[in-house]
Amino acid sequence: MNQLPLRTLYYGKDEPLPEQKALRAGPLSLIFEAADLRYIRLGDHEILRRVYVAIRDRNWDTIAPALSNVQIESADDSFHITYDVENRGGDIDFFWQGTITGDARGTITFTMAGEARATFLRNRIGFCVLHPMACAGSPCRVEKVDGTVEQGAFPKYISPHQPFMDMTVISHEVVPGVKAEVRFDGDIFEMEDQRNWTDASYKTYCTPLRIPYPVEVKAGTKISQSITLTLKGELSDATKGLAHGAGLTFSIDESFAAPIPRIGLGVASHGQSLTPQELERLRALNLSHLRVDLNLTQSDYESALRAATDEAKALGVPLEIALTLSDAADDELKGLVVALERIKPAVCAWLIFHTAEMSTSAQWIELARRYLSDATPDAKIGAGTNAYFTELNRERPPVELVDVVCYSMNPQVHAFDNSSLVETLEAQAVTVDSARQFADGLPIAVTPVTLKARFNPNATGPEPEPAPGELPAPVDERQMSLFGAGWTVGSLKYLAQSSLFSVTYYETTGWRGVMETEGGSALPEKFRSISGAVFPLYHVLADVGEFRGGEVLLARSNAPLQVDGIALRKDGMTRVVLANLSPESQHVAVGHLSERVRVHHLNETNAQAAMHAPEAFRAQAGELLQTTDGTLELHLLPYAIARIDSV
Repeated sequence: MNQLPLRTLYYGKDEPLPEQKALRAGPLSLIFEAADLRYIRLGDHEILRRVYVAIRDRNWDTIAPALSNVQIESADDSFHITYDVENRGGDIDFFWQGTITGDARGTITFTMAGEARATFLRNRIGFCVLHPMACAGSPCRVEKVDGTVEQGAFPKYISPHQPFMDMTVISHEVVPGVKAEVRFDGDIFEMEDQRNWTDASYKTYCTPLRIPYPVEVKAGTKISQSITLTLKGELSDATKGLAHGAGLTFSIDESFAAPIPRIGLGVASHGQSLTPQELERLRALNLSHLRVDLNLTQSDYESALRAATDEAKALGVPLEIALTLSDAADDELKGLVVALERIKPAVCAWLIFHTAEMSTSAQWIELARRYLSDATPDAKIGAGTNAYFTELNRERPPVELVDVVCYSMNPQVHAFDNSSLVETLEAQAVTVDSARQFADGLPIAVTPVTLKARFNPNATGPEPEPAPGELPAPVDERQMSLFGAGWTVGSLKYLAQSSLFSVTYYETTGWRGVMETEGGSALPEKFRSISGAVFPLYHVLADVGEFRGGEVLLARSNAPLQVDGIALRKDGMTRVVLANLSPESQHVAVGHLSERVRVHHLNETNAQAAMHAPEAFRAQAGELLQTTDGTLELHLLPYAIARIDSV
């Protein structure tokens, strides 16, 4: 068996992660990483999650930065950084220089000075400042461009529109008597609630969206901006030191229990039929449904329905059918009913969408119900959006007409690095809580959850084809990695704890699936999967699938950006699936367990064997261990998964 490079096994590509440089500015601690500032903290209190410069093209795609000439001077309580950045992609060619300083008083200044090297269309160029999701409900003070002052608060539930506009300064209390003030210069700034896209933050950005875009930037145009963070008030001794270094802990609270949601997969987009071995392995996941997308404006939808019906029957599950209609919906639905009579699929839910609508309006739902209720009387009629939660939040569904409210989810609308993807996990639960505020008690389905967007719902021009040798836009090499497995653990935890009705993940096979096809990767130098093997996230879904019909318990990590997990219970047995989400080994104390447990590891020492031969891997009993007063001290290798079963 050829061994995958360790970094490929960790996170899908054999490249080093960006270097993180820990810095201090007086009482503040922070990280410098790849031209950005991250996790600016006063003691244990996070003030800002990230400060960075974003270059967005006419389709809202982010143009990646190429960093060079980095110079860092740092002392115990101050620092000075300079560097150069090129943002080149498509017709965009923009160069800028960054300067960041932090002083002993806790003041941080970040400036950018740039110039367009070509003429191009842009939707945004400039700073983005992220306040952490933990600010939800906290009062804040906003100074505006016209000199007025607005007293407000960070939204508790996800705001569908900008909470604050025309900003020059925002401040909020970090600890009693100490406020953090952020000042913006060089453009007009406004805030959006990024939890709409599962970013765990409130983002203040430029330029206001009310100004028409895209905008032409002429070659030679110069753009300069600055951000200044200042502490106001008297610091106590308790807030002057480093954040505490308490050990990692993970615990279970059995006072809360909710049914494990229905879990399904999507039909593979590559179009190949499932092989007998693939079917056998998929049956081991104990799925609740299989999702298929049918666009009734396309002539080949009936063959897609027939193929999905055959696969669902072989798996012993019903179909969740995402149905896209046009203005000719009446004729389209008549034709679909005829096809249903011929094919006779078992359908558990219809999700109704329209080609011209981000969130489905009442007329299409009423029309679909008229045709489909008799054809599939046991199926639920659902609607909402086939895009991001924000579309549902802005255009609330007609809840009186549906049985289920639905939306899709992916963690890479705004940021693409490992740390940012981990940050999105907690925010997934917030979308469910916010949807519940207008869903009128209806079940909520998140469908599908994918690592990358399946399409760009906000594009203002044609989607570009991938360059030769590059992966298609919806494909992420982390799908086949241990990181992908850990991210799936976190997603399952936060969605299941939200009392979700159902969730659909990924696809059955291929680049976007839970296992590779027998033909293998079409671009093995970019997506280094193993032909015919399962991906590590397959085992996560199998671990949870074995508890289908059981309950999810409340589980807490004191460092969820490093280690997190899901706790399950069924027939008196408890299972914890724990994930190390970081590139370092972690030692974690897992509490509230039984006297004896069996621990089964999935990590760099056995992952490839588990991918080649999942049946043999899953048949292993695991190590029998004794806990100390119900607490297990556990060592997790980088990006490792541990399954802990009560005995």
